[in-house]
Amino acid sequence: MATINSTIQTALSHRSIRKFSPQPIAAETLQTLFECARAASSSNHLQCVSIIRITDTALREKLKHCASDQQYIVDAAEFLVFCIDFQRHHQILPQAQTDYTEVLMIGCVDSGIMAQNLLLSAESLGLGGVYIGALRNNIAEVGELLGLPQHVIPLVGLCLGYPAQDPPQKPRLPLEVLVSENQYHSLNPQILQQYDQKVADYYWQRNQIEMDWSRNVMKSLNKPVRPHVLAYLQQQGYAKK
Repeated sequence: MATINSTIQTALSHRSIRKFSPQPIAAETLQTLFECARAASSSNHLQCVSIIRITDTALREKLKHCASDQQYIVDAAEFLVFCIDFQRHHQILPQAQTDYTEVLMIGCVDSGIMAQNLLLSAESLGLGGVYIGALRNNIAEVGELLGLPQHVIPLVGLCLGYPAQDPPQKPRLPLEVLVSENQYHSLNPQILQQYDQKVADYYWQRNQIEMDWSRNVMKSLNKPVRPHVLAYLQQQGYAKK
């Protein structure tokens, strides 16, 4: 077995944290985390991500309302919003062809890599966090609240702080489902059944609810998924081609 160093242990120990202590994050610590985010890989060195730190309590309350009233947006020591940002590129090249769907994908990938760099680094220092994709429930309102110009999109939020809970890890798909060799392998029904049972046990032990992975997939994807997002993306200059 490979040697488990501190970086690997941090990655393997990840859990979403939704309850935070009132302890603030020191300014120098936050600065270091921003530097870790800045060091993330970037497609073609485009560096098409901006982070907005939300320190205004009233603004956090409004963003909470936009994101299904998740209280930890207000309670966390820090709340960050990661944005796809090609506005500065248009300042350099006004005719930049950022309306292609591929450009939007580049922005999504770069934002995800940067956000994960920051969270993993934070977890290595004893902090915890949870991503807030629910900002996209009201993406246009979030964009207005943050004063985002065209070519900037609020992609995901991140609550960050010192944990005030110790939740169990949520079971992930087994590697034989996740990893294929040379060609794609379809889902094995027997492995799915075994995994569903593990997830069902997790949900019952944690919240006494009846849920497994298959039912979660059906609940999430058996309906339109934020259909309003496309119009906002196009309003901001993306996904037109």
